[in-house]
Amino acid sequence: MLMWMTMTPGDHRRGWDNDLMPGPLPSSMRVAVVTVGDEILAGEITDTNSRWLCQRLAERGVDVERATTVPDRVADIARVVNEYRAEYDAVVVTGGLGPTHDDLTMKGVAAAVGRQVVEHQGALTWLTQAGSYSADDLAKGTADLPEGARFLKNDAGVAPGAVVESVYVLPGVPDEMKAMFERVSPEFSGERVHVETVVADEPESALVDRLADLQERFNTSVGSYPG
Repeated sequence: MLMWMTMTPGDHRRGWDNDLMPGPLPSSMRVAVVTVGDEILAGEITDTNSRWLCQRLAERGVDVERATTVPDRVADIARVVNEYRAEYDAVVVTGGLGPTHDDLTMKGVAAAVGRQVVEHQGALTWLTQAGSYSADDLAKGTADLPEGARFLKNDAGVAPGAVVESVYVLPGVPDEMKAMFERVSPEFSGERVHVETVVADEPESALVDRLADLQERFNTSVGSYPG
């Protein structure tokens, strides 16, 4: 059986002292990840974006508490983003950016925060200057973002991203998403934890009492998996 244990760095250094009393858990950002796309829900493509984002956020000490996929519908995007932004410190949304008929993420996020979608002059300037596109080359809506949003440059593609209130909107193309996330990654932080994996030659049922005792004595989260 495989077990994983996570401990705060302080817990790991203090060791296994029988008299050690558990202290408060560290305070870290709490984040939700939302992926948008009918093709993901239809099983046509594998959602690698949320897995990568969860890994990178965890590396920065962030607690990812939700990972949800929604269809390409403005109402669904708005409902989930609005719910999560009220509950978590930040929401990271990926997918559905661009000017085509099924790229509805910006409209959904704008609806969630009660704003209009408007042409962002900074995004348009970047596309026509740094991106070497003429205004005529760009499809209508390419530079449209929620009103008042901070636009994010797309170093690996065309569609700009955005940050509006606590919502980060990234492209769905993996290379573009990764490059854009690295631009904002310093804005996500928390206390990193130590992770230890243990292989035990015992059934799960034989370890129940010991694992419960472990969690009572230390700031430790334990998961057990038969295999």
